[in-house]
Amino acid sequence: MAYDIRLMKLVTGELVIGKYDEGKDCLNDVASLQTVPTQQGVQMMILPYGYPFEPNFSGTLESSAFLYRYKDTPKELQDKYIEAATNLTVAGGLGKLQFGAAPGVGGSGLIT
Repeated sequence: MAYDIRLMKLVTGELVIGKYDEGKDCLNDVASLQTVPTQQGVQMMILPYGYPFEPNFSGTLESSAFLYRYKDTPKELQDKYIEAATNLTVAGGLGKLQFGAAPGVGGSGLIT
């Protein structure tokens, strides 16, 4: 099942991402985007909204909390959200598979 994953800015100024339900005009399984300074720059963390008191991606935000609805959510951010919410890794670059290459040669990242 494909989800409509959207990025929203809340009236509190927080950035959140979640599965958009058009019928109810709400975000389900909401995650908060937080920036963390590192030695290499800034890293983005995706945590369940309400963390640490809410350890699971199970919250719902109604549209009255939305200040701004982003038109497009970057694909990389959608992939990171799916990885954080499901504990699975999203495979990237599968459309660029190279078959017939020697083991260890090619950019597919698959073990042969």
